[in-house]
Amino acid sequence: MVTRFFYALIFVILSFQSIAQTEHIRKSIYFPGGQYYITPYQLNELHQFLDSIPELSHFNITIHSHTDNIGGVSYNQWLSQMRSATTINELIENNGIPLESIEQKDFGQFNPVYDNNTPQGRQMNRRVDILFWPISL
Repeated sequence: MVTRFFYALIFVILSFQSIAQTEHIRKSIYFPGGQYYITPYQLNELHQFLDSIPELSHFNITIHSHTDNIGGVSYNQWLSQMRSATTINELIENNGIPLESIEQKDFGQFNPVYDNNTPQGRQMNRRVDILFWPISL
């Protein structure tokens, strides 16, 4: 009985530590291959996510855009920049987030998180990560 309690207590402590170490909130938007428009499904997901954050003005936002490795380096860099621009435009125009609170980083095909040698990995790399950093008040 004491052993179970001890392990449960350790689990709770570690859970609180991982929550306390969370520095940002992340939302990813996924794109079709070679495209930079946000699909209606992804747009709906983004709006639901944004609606769940009570005070967006209490966050700075970083946009990290990515592509898979299909196509040339310069094309993928351009595509990455276009995905960022589309996402930023959506945040500004339809959610009232000021441009000065948004930072943009375009990685193109470099710095992939998933394996570009598989169709699933390439699909997961075609994304924009929106990182919400709390502003210390």
